[in-house]
Amino acid sequence: MTKEEIISKLTVIVKPYIQNEEGFKNLSEETDFINDLEINSANLVDIILDVEDEFKIEIDNDSMEKMLSVKATIAVIQSKMDA
Repeated sequence: MTKEEIISKLTVIVKPYIQNEEGFKNLSEETDFINDLEINSANLVDIILDVEDEFKIEIDNDSMEKMLSVKATIAVIQSKMDA
């Protein structure tokens, strides 16, 4: 799966949880979920659960702690799918 396909699916997953519409319009690899999209930590857990379902992967606690930006999340998804 390409990075663009992952970003596309991630955008759909993240959309219901965003608090900053402007940050969402400018979503890129550099987007930080907490600072740019104003997603709270409880919703980050929901996003991670949705990512597990969508990509059919299991995310351990160490990986979960890294998933604070789009770029880091893509890296985790790719590594889990390649495993």
